[in-house]
Amino acid sequence: MNIVIRTDASVHIGSGHVMRCLVLAQGLTLQGHQVSFVCRSQTSDLIAFIEKKGFCVYPLAQVKTEIIPATSADYAAWLQVSWLQDAQDFLSHLDSADLVIVDHYALNKAWQQHIKQALDCKIIVIDDLVREHAADLILDQTLLRLKSEYETADDAKVLTGCDFALLNPQFSYYRQQVLVNDVLALRPKLLLSMGGIDQPNATLLVLTTLAALPKSSRPLVTILLGPRAPHYQQVKTFCLQHTDWVTHLDFVDNMAELMSQQQIAIGAPGTTSWERACLGIPSIIVPLAENQQTISRKLVAVEAVYKVELDEITGHLLTTYQTLLQNWSGLRANNLKLCDGSGLKRVLTAIAHLTGTANVQLRFATGADIKQVFDWQCQPSTRRYALNRQVPTWVEHEQWMRCKLLQQQNYFYVITMTDNISVDVDVDVDVDVDVGVVRLDYITTAEYLLSIFIAPDYYNQGIAKRALALLDKLHPSITIRAQVLTTNLASQRLFTQAGYQRLTAEAFMRHPC
Repeated sequence: MNIVIRTDASVHIGSGHVMRCLVLAQGLTLQGHQVSFVCRSQTSDLIAFIEKKGFCVYPLAQVKTEIIPATSADYAAWLQVSWLQDAQDFLSHLDSADLVIVDHYALNKAWQQHIKQALDCKIIVIDDLVREHAADLILDQTLLRLKSEYETADDAKVLTGCDFALLNPQFSYYRQQVLVNDVLALRPKLLLSMGGIDQPNATLLVLTTLAALPKSSRPLVTILLGPRAPHYQQVKTFCLQHTDWVTHLDFVDNMAELMSQQQIAIGAPGTTSWERACLGIPSIIVPLAENQQTISRKLVAVEAVYKVELDEITGHLLTTYQTLLQNWSGLRANNLKLCDGSGLKRVLTAIAHLTGTANVQLRFATGADIKQVFDWQCQPSTRRYALNRQVPTWVEHEQWMRCKLLQQQNYFYVITMTDNISVDVDVDVDVDVDVGVVRLDYITTAEYLLSIFIAPDYYNQGIAKRALALLDKLHPSITIRAQVLTTNLASQRLFTQAGYQRLTAEAFMRHPC
């Protein structure tokens, strides 16, 4: 497909929108799609950076007189022109597109409708603000966000929550490495990252506050702040004066590797919040913009972070830091529950589903699935080849499944499939139906035991094989084991055809892809 991404970065917008779009663009490119960007030239844009990553960028003209946003929530000013002018500028660079992805708080439903009509394409919107859209798919990776919060057309797909956070695939890899690192060092390594711009210079304020700690009690701080930041030189000067406990980095190619070496973080909320959660890094968050307040409240509500407002850093940061040290283990566990780092793969699957190239998906099981899974488990055809043939009681099943859902190391998926259902005479509609279960139960670091079964009504449709192929995409870096009875000929064939190595008559293994 020919896919075009419309997003911006600037001294007012920051870099987060572009960075998460780059993760998605790289994933789409690996699937064979042609991806390009459309960005408006402005102060501290990332056009050259996107091009350095290998993508074509169509630059929209920079305005002669820069518009300064009145507040951090003045999103219309981010665009520098009207939405209609932006749409016309966008279309002047394009003859066609199969899919347009837009990640921009200033581009509204009217812009989307205009582009959709002009190009006859599908629209995907990445949003965090719960606005009305004219999109085929809406992605909002905000913690605890509900699909029902978005009012959409009947055929619009909505993906919400941290399960769909657009993180570099390296995060899921390093997550496996840090799951066993559950001891806090006496002088913990701390990552300080206030975003690519840090307009209010919160970085320097945090550093000067931490400097008040006794030398032996100061954490070993790594600061990530690049030259695009307006206060870069001030921060760099401080770091050069305190090299015994502070390290300054302009940029890193592998953020996941750097973060996996840290035990604590102080930073602005945003996409980095999901990166920290994926690696189980307790943090103190400092909201720097109005649109970060919702994320902050929800992270605090699930006891994953502590929050300190910008004007409270001098008075409250040190006491909050000490509280974090005391409660580090609990905060770490809560973070690991939030995000597993496989959101990109789930979004790519949803895009394939949207464009008609896939009709089987995996979603995380929830408490609402307990009764349905119990009904499937009780089917004679399900129990026939189960390792434990005894049918569980309702109480046993409910207790077992609730326990499974709480274990952050495990993956409990419900397999869904698009099915054509007759709703009236001569009227058929495509709906997503639940058709089975696939689980990955933690054995040891980067190694899992697989269990899979399909609902009897959907046997012999190749669903299990496609579900295993999705697991390969979602979890390429782990080892998967499976135990299959010799009498279960269908499953024996399934694992053989899926490329699993036969270890014994009943044991199979899939090495990292």
